[in-house]
Amino acid sequence: MEERSGQRLLVVGDGPANVDVLAPSLRFLGYEVDEAAGGRQALAAVRERGHDLVLLDVVLPDLDGFEVLRRLRAGGARVPVVFVTEQASGDDVANGLDLGADDYITKPLRLAEVAARVRAVLRRTAVHRGSEGGTLLCCADLELEPGTYQARRGGRTVDLSPTEYRLLHHLLTNAGRVLTRKQLMEHVWDYGRGNTSVLKSYISYLRRKLDRAGPPLIHTRRGVGYVLRAPEA
Repeated sequence: MEERSGQRLLVVGDGPANVDVLAPSLRFLGYEVDEAAGGRQALAAVRERGHDLVLLDVVLPDLDGFEVLRRLRAGGARVPVVFVTEQASGDDVANGLDLGADDYITKPLRLAEVAARVRAVLRRTAVHRGSEGGTLLCCADLELEPGTYQARRGGRTVDLSPTEYRLLHHLLTNAGRVLTRKQLMEHVWDYGRGNTSVLKSYISYLRRKLDRAGPPLIHTRRGVGYVLRAPEA
């Protein structure tokens, strides 16, 4: 069942048991796979070789996965990151998403699920790369220039993680229209039946960043979903 993707992944594990299971399986699916046995190795690998996606264990022998992701984002790396973790507590998920993670996979690993999540993240990343350089999106005093991972609200720059950018892009593209939770999960995360707490977290992050410079733009339609619209005069 080879996919022949040619895309390069980095598997960062807490020991041979994790890396030795994931890496060969992903190679069998047609991906090119590099391996790292710790956080510092992972940071060096991302700097030296371009990767399309990083599968990052939370528990590592030197730096933990959160610190690795923090350093990647601080250094400007936009590579998609999927955390691999023993147990995804609410705080851990929120922490990882806030740092810019794209998804979570919990152990024990089910290779069919890993393959599906990898495909989904790569697919949506490719779609948004292809849309870079498009028309400036605006609503009231909010502006988003596709591909920059930055918005402007009232002239103030708002830095966005890759997932925050995708979510805001979709809301702005459909400004004034109520989008259901399922529609947002399908478009931004590529699965419509996922855990909507992830969506709630990202809506909260966007509101926190955007509302610093003006009245709320993202509104909840109870029992349905969310809408981005200009404040009423």
